[in-house]
Amino acid sequence: MKGLAAYMRKIVDCHCHVYPDKIAAKASESIGRFYSAPMRYDGRVETVKELIKKSGLTKCIIFSVATKPSQTRSINEFIAGTVAADPDIFTGLGTVHPDSEDIRGDIDHLVSLGLKGVKLHADIQQFKTDDYRCLKIYDICEKKGLPVLMHCGDNRFDFSNPNRIKPILDIYKNLTVIGAHLGGYTVWEDARRELSGYDNFYVDCSSSLFAFSPEEGKALIEAYGADKVLFGTDFPMWDPSDELERLYALGLGEDELDNILYKNANRIFDLGL
Repeated sequence: MKGLAAYMRKIVDCHCHVYPDKIAAKASESIGRFYSAPMRYDGRVETVKELIKKSGLTKCIIFSVATKPSQTRSINEFIAGTVAADPDIFTGLGTVHPDSEDIRGDIDHLVSLGLKGVKLHADIQQFKTDDYRCLKIYDICEKKGLPVLMHCGDNRFDFSNPNRIKPILDIYKNLTVIGAHLGGYTVWEDARRELSGYDNFYVDCSSSLFAFSPEEGKALIEAYGADKVLFGTDFPMWDPSDELERLYALGLGEDELDNILYKNANRIFDLGL
């Protein structure tokens, strides 16, 4: 029954990095070097589309990250164009860089393109998540009702660890924040202790379940609550089928799985599923 239920279930992958074909392989390899980890795929849109069919995904939330302000609008136009070409399977988030001279204009632009939120990666973009430069981003997103998906955690750095996320949740209580990687890549227990329990804080499970036994993974998800967890693969790093198997192995209930696999994302990003 689990196999049949999995086949029929709606599934949203809320964490997919994609790149234009001409730079996809290079960008994917760069991420692999940053994390000293092999990348499973090349980061191309066509590869995601193939995996959607292969893995039975309903929709992917796609994005890319600007490493300098001048890249912001072209990246957001690429993401919006990709969504426009396949709106049934893609929803897009926009990138913003805190060093931009026109953060408000950048956010207005991504909204005008139909993008459904903002993706930040402090470790790649090289800023501390609670840096004063970022506060305007959070303020505008809170007022516009735009969710923010942010990379969280890395014990090698001090850009996005739980101590940097907590002040944002305390100040911007009406801002919906999705903390990638179960709230704190490699610092999962610190994240659970400091960040679980906030009404406006969700997590995705991308690049995380590999690190835990099924019992440990289930306990961590239950600490946040299945109504606060979203499924994600961190494409191009992981294979969706493998990540689904890791999730199913946790022994969660069917209602919990539905929340994680699509209902929470549907509610946050207004996907119409």
